[in-house]
Amino acid sequence: MARALLASFANRFAFSGPTAPTETLSFDRLRIELLSGLTVALALVPEAVAFAFVAGVHPLVGLYAAFIVGLITALIGGRPGMISGATGALAVVMVSLVAKHGVEYLFATVVLMGLLQILAGIFKLGKFIRMVPHPVMLGFVNGLAIVIFLAQLTQFKVPNAAGEMVWMTGWPLVMMLGLVALTMAIIWGMPKLTNAVPAPLAGIGIVALLVIAFGIDVPRVGDMASIEGGLPTFHIPMVPLNLETLQIIAPYAFILAAIGLIESLLTLNLVGEITGKRGGASQECVAQGVANTVTGFFGGMGGCAMIGQSMINVKSGGRTRIAGVAAALFLLFFIVAASPLIEQIPLAALVGVMFMVVIGTFAWQSLKIMRRVPLTDAIVIVLVTVVTVLTDLAIAVIVGVIVSALAYAWNNAARIHAKTYTTPEGAKVYQVQGPLFFGSATGFVELFTPEDDPAVVIVEFADSRVVDQSALTAIETVAAKYAAAGKHLQLRHLSRDCHQLLAKAGQLMIDSDDDPDYAIAANYSVKTGILGAGH
Repeated sequence: MARALLASFANRFAFSGPTAPTETLSFDRLRIELLSGLTVALALVPEAVAFAFVAGVHPLVGLYAAFIVGLITALIGGRPGMISGATGALAVVMVSLVAKHGVEYLFATVVLMGLLQILAGIFKLGKFIRMVPHPVMLGFVNGLAIVIFLAQLTQFKVPNAAGEMVWMTGWPLVMMLGLVALTMAIIWGMPKLTNAVPAPLAGIGIVALLVIAFGIDVPRVGDMASIEGGLPTFHIPMVPLNLETLQIIAPYAFILAAIGLIESLLTLNLVGEITGKRGGASQECVAQGVANTVTGFFGGMGGCAMIGQSMINVKSGGRTRIAGVAAALFLLFFIVAASPLIEQIPLAALVGVMFMVVIGTFAWQSLKIMRRVPLTDAIVIVLVTVVTVLTDLAIAVIVGVIVSALAYAWNNAARIHAKTYTTPEGAKVYQVQGPLFFGSATGFVELFTPEDDPAVVIVEFADSRVVDQSALTAIETVAAKYAAAGKHLQLRHLSRDCHQLLAKAGQLMIDSDDDPDYAIAANYSVKTGILGAGH
């Protein structure tokens, strides 16, 4: 009876949203979701603390952000199974703000950041994530995997007598590496024995029991900072409500909002590929915005989707909103009531989990296809990976998209050409092939020889498209040359959208009544210098 009641209650919200599956939630599924949430919560603790240190704020500011952002996005986000919280990509932007103006300005910035993200969702700007090419996605995944790996290396440092952080040596390093390897081995081997417990949770639990039982002296969660605290309380950021404050926080808010949405939407796509779900980009924007707005009023540093924790959740079997909600609630429980126990967990176990995440996240197939894909795509993959590691995700994605767009434009610019023939009436026909846009405009103009052509010239656009203002200018240039030579120019078979573009620019005067599928452009008048109707 208890199982039935629990499963019935969970069904009410487990599969809500546009990407929800239709099956009901069984008790076994609920068990998997809760255990997956517990695993994620354990992995969230050191990450949130570390990112709080990066941003220069108290560890609880990072933990509260992980709880609030994780809870709200789990409830109303665009993709069940995604995990959100405090992230390094945002923390590195916050450093200078906190250092110059203090943590209260950070809270105000996070509120504004959230409002901007809500607006992005309302205006459905999330759909533009479709413009990110696949090579950029591969570079993003590889770069983020490397960033996660490098972030774990800080756990191999300990303070020396002067308080400086130095690399471990000798027996402590051997013990740390041994426990990391043991955790990874358990995660690798557990699924071969049983699926009753998520492999990452088993790895953390077994290694933690060994360390505690035998009193092994290795760094633990409590060595980073105490995670003990109370419930987050409502707090209005203590900043002056004036234009000067807005001028301070607005630039940071825009950058944080952009980085947060880019990372969240790319993670949404990645999780969607694994779980077979689509859509939800605008909903995710709104969810991230609401989460950050609320977080700013409850003393949190803000956050976004976390690819590492999302992969842990998905690999552990988390597929519904329950796992994300459970992770957030478990994290709050750790802060309020279980901090002494959680602080005893060895960092080596959590590092081992994250190393397995790195192995599972890195797109190893991208190394194999490098020699088979176009050179430009291979360069984009490597470029985005390197820029992600050296700078941040937002810059890497923007660079990758720009390079891909320029490469696409260059390739299409080279496609413009024309076949020519002479009609029985003596007119010369240019059959233009390839898109006519800013990249190919110069090549288009060079196709024509007004001095050598006959009195009547026809430009056939059935296999081409007029795309932009540069294309219109190119047509005008060609028409002017023929007009100067005293020759008659006609444009034919423009597609309907191309015709509308020309007509809007005032270059086409009337449509042809006998050509419903294509517009026939018209003669270039030597007297008036404009394109009129042609037949």
